[in-house]
Amino acid sequence: MAKKVLVATEKPFAKVAVDQIKEIVEKGGCEFALLEKYTDNAQLLDAVKDANAIIVRSDKVTKEVVEAAKNLEIVVRAGAGFDNLDLDACTAHNVCAENTPGQNANAVAELVFGMAVMMARNGFNGTSGVELMGKKLGIHAYGNVGRNVARIAKGFGMEVYAFDQYVDAAKIEADGVKAVKSVEDLYKTCQYVSLHIPATAETKGSINAKLLGLMPKNAVLINTARKEVIDEAGIVAFMKERADFKYIADVAPDNKDAFAEFDGRYFFTPKKMGAQTQEANINAGVAAAHQIVNFFTNGDQKFRLNK
Repeated sequence: MAKKVLVATEKPFAKVAVDQIKEIVEKGGCEFALLEKYTDNAQLLDAVKDANAIIVRSDKVTKEVVEAAKNLEIVVRAGAGFDNLDLDACTAHNVCAENTPGQNANAVAELVFGMAVMMARNGFNGTSGVELMGKKLGIHAYGNVGRNVARIAKGFGMEVYAFDQYVDAAKIEADGVKAVKSVEDLYKTCQYVSLHIPATAETKGSINAKLLGLMPKNAVLINTARKEVIDEAGIVAFMKERADFKYIADVAPDNKDAFAEFDGRYFFTPKKMGAQTQEANINAGVAAAHQIVNFFTNGDQKFRLNK
């Protein structure tokens, strides 16, 4: 019997992406199933009952979902972030959990500069702004997105620095980026800092007033990572003290109303938009389909997240 691959997306993929996923799945000898725009978790629980594989976007694959999917062997999050997957539940039920790193990287990197230019030009309000050329940009975490940010930043003529404790400094330097030895050095050096760290027990709340206080005058923090890495109360208190500091994020903090007093010094997108491009939408979904077919045909687990 053919393996059943379910695409379960409350917010659907573009039709062209769904068509390509279906083609890949069926050419791989699997059965394709689709659940879109579901409005109740019960619909998801019913749909996963006989699925051997699931592709999701930001949909939550909880312990309840994993337990309902008795035949589940693999779940793939179409995108880089995977905090919507219960990895412990997947491990407990021998389910391989994967993401699709790098597929959204350029989309996120372009958003970094879209927001940075908008802030540098005062929200395009007709007043005189500043240029990015010649400014120092620090990249906090040098993964797929960080590398794309560096590529684009050099096109703007920025001086690019990076810190990543898990990436060899020589690899960073090989890209024409200056590797710094500590996170403190990065923030001391750079007027602009772009965040690309994951939300983990170690990083949650780690971007705080003490760290931001190291940044030079007219500092700008750009967050296209996760809101959880920010000490939200701390950044509000810091912005009261530092009238020159600006904060841009593609996901609003829980205390977003507290920023109202900082008119012109902050910007939050209405929802998380880093991967919201037609190209990234297609790329991530197609990659997920290929990973599932490879898993079933040759046992490939290259992008496995749980151990």
